[in-house]
Amino acid sequence: MAEKAYQSIRDRLIMLDIPPMEPIDDAALAQSLDIGRTPVREALKRLEIDRLVVSYPRRGTFATAVDITDLAYISDLRVHLEPLAARRAAETLGDPEAGEFTELADFLDDMDFRSLTRDEVMRWDLHVHRAIYHAAGNPHLEDTLIRYDNLATRIFCVFLDRMADFDSHVMEHSGLLRAISSRQPDKAERLAREHVLNFDKAMRSLV
Repeated sequence: MAEKAYQSIRDRLIMLDIPPMEPIDDAALAQSLDIGRTPVREALKRLEIDRLVVSYPRRGTFATAVDITDLAYISDLRVHLEPLAARRAAETLGDPEAGEFTELADFLDDMDFRSLTRDEVMRWDLHVHRAIYHAAGNPHLEDTLIRYDNLATRIFCVFLDRMADFDSHVMEHSGLLRAISSRQPDKAERLAREHVLNFDKAMRSLV
């Protein structure tokens, strides 16, 4: 139940369904998730480690702020770790997984992202990144990248409506997926690095 609470609350925080700096009502969350308050409190402790919530003595727990100044710190890590994950995925991907990555790239190529809601766009972005992290075959790398991608996604959500070419950013995933599925580690590494740098540049241009 704690894992269920963690995933559900995490998604609400990432997608800004719980707005930044919003106080967290654990009783209301427990009721909305139809679980007890103890699993919710356990989930909130994990989310504090993830820097998605923050607790203050005698004040309570709040969703963390989305601070654009954090982007530099997040990008500094992702620009090294995302290419590493892409390279490892390209080096170790099996035939069934390679086929799945190609199918996913084909699906993205045919998708009209401008017809999707903000949440749908963001969930596709999360889905692709998590598929690559998992394919890298290193659970510690996967956990670390998920944590920082969650923080980057919150920033993405804040500025998505102001991005004129958000679809091109998401479409960068197609080439990356194909580089991984065709087992081209150098190309996969380069495209992953460019993807992170392009995201950082796009966010900064909107501030």
